Amino acid sequence: MKLSILILFLSSLFAQSAVLSSLEPGKRGDDYRVWVYFDERDQKNTIDLDPNSIKRREKHGIHNPSKYDYIIKSSYLNALKKTGVEIKNKSRWLNAVSVIADIDQIFLIKHLPFVLKIEPVRQHKKIKGIQSNKAYSKNRDLDYGSSFDQIEQINCRTPHIAGYHGQGVRVLYLDTGYELNHEAYDSLNLIAEYDFINNDENTANETPQEVSDNHDDHGTICLSVMAGYSPGNLIGPAFKSEYLLAKTEVMADEIYQEVDNYVAAIEWGEALGADITCASLGYYDWYTYNDLDGNTAATTIAVDIASGLGVLCVNSAGNEGDDPWYYICTPADADSIISVGAVSQDGTIAGFSSRGPTYDGRIKPEVCARGVSTYCVRSNTENDYRTASGTSFSAPLAAGAAAVIMSANPDWTNMQVREAMMMTASQVNNPDNSYGYGIINTWNAINYQHTSSVESDDIIPNYIKVNKAFPNPFNPLISMTIESSQTESLIKASVYDLHGRLVEILYNKDFTENILRLSWDATDCPNGIYFIYTYWSDGSDIQKITLLK
Repeated sequence: MKLSILILFLSSLFAQSAVLSSLEPGKRGDDYRVWVYFDERDQKNTIDLDPNSIKRREKHGIHNPSKYDYIIKSSYLNALKKTGVEIKNKSRWLNAVSVIADIDQIFLIKHLPFVLKIEPVRQHKKIKGIQSNKAYSKNRDLDYGSSFDQIEQINCRTPHIAGYHGQGVRVLYLDTGYELNHEAYDSLNLIAEYDFINNDENTANETPQEVSDNHDDHGTICLSVMAGYSPGNLIGPAFKSEYLLAKTEVMADEIYQEVDNYVAAIEWGEALGADITCASLGYYDWYTYNDLDGNTAATTIAVDIASGLGVLCVNSAGNEGDDPWYYICTPADADSIISVGAVSQDGTIAGFSSRGPTYDGRIKPEVCARGVSTYCVRSNTENDYRTASGTSFSAPLAAGAAAVIMSANPDWTNMQVREAMMMTASQVNNPDNSYGYGIINTWNAINYQHTSSVESDDIIPNYIKVNKAFPNPFNPLISMTIESSQTESLIKASVYDLHGRLVEILYNKDFTENILRLSWDATDCPNGIYFIYTYWSDGSDIQKITLLK
């Protein structure tokens, strides 16, 4: 069975929650160690508990027996043994067993009626032969090698220590193609790939022209910045995410077919469940600056549609900062995207990094990450590495950070992740059209508290109700309504900044109507978090709002 077919087969088999990087070979050549979970427990037979265990449980209010004391049904074990697998461990707590099995046996087990699911056994790999350098500490497991600085700059090492590596997040990557024989891709969790140029499922070089142009070079090195995993050499922020790879870019010329491929690829990826898209691509040859309005370019429109369907789209800002064009490229002008500028190791914006604003005056880029001498693989080698520069390499760091944030907060929406990344970046209080909101801080974004409203507890019929301010986040206008059943009431509504300083009084007098409509124009105020504090004689309301220019 070819490797690509095997990977796709395993991906489908373990789609419930598997990460292929965790699938470890067993004792035999082509066997794998997996958990097999069962549907029911043997409620007639329990283990014998030590008296100390019983005493400890009783202290915590646990009555015996617990469901975790029931043993695994012997009929299930006998059925597994008939498939020829080797049972390694039994867990009554999980109601599962770990086994070593080949692909055919796993397929048979998957279709047994009492099997709930199959997952890879997670195994810790010890790093061998570690040499002392600043990129390694005995306090953590990962040795980032020469990629340490780019990970540390976006504060992604702390999330890794906490166990967030992008797991459970599916990423669509769009680029020129991908040659995956490098060691950094040995554990890549590849779900599917498609070549939108040659209309097949091979995203590596195929034609003599592609080989001559080294067509898949750009995609190969960009992907490694986000997804590579080779301890001691290169570790990307989201090395445990699932990946969909789309080959969309024709290297020979800048032709409009690439835009069509980009749109087709995003539709393909969204249908396959992508949570995040990442593209180190941009287009401006066919546009004027007036077209950077967030509503004109086909790729920009496609990004906005994908965003409306819940996909977080990340794109490089462009490398035209020191060229006559100067500005970002499409689709980085979309109002829902995260466009990414490039900085050096010391955080200085790269001269080539494309600048904002958009034609309609929005700040661009959104955020920055390292794009000067970024560490990556050397394409068409098995174990060589290099550095490369461009916003092409800051984008996968940002998209990887987004995947890590999403894995830590799986209930967050795409726009909540975007807001968290922007509102915790290094220049949130003073964004500009070079850095945007600044360099990403992944750990702070994970712990970001989104805007919310603390609503009044007043009870009908004598009530005052403060409705949620909208839109939130806002730029620069925000509105709010107050409803009252009282014939007359003194109401005061004021805006305060994050430090508790009064910014503006919105209302301070008797209110004699049923509905009071208030608005605040924050044109002259800096980005950040504010509070609307409303109080009356027997109640109050506090709302946190976010100004996001």
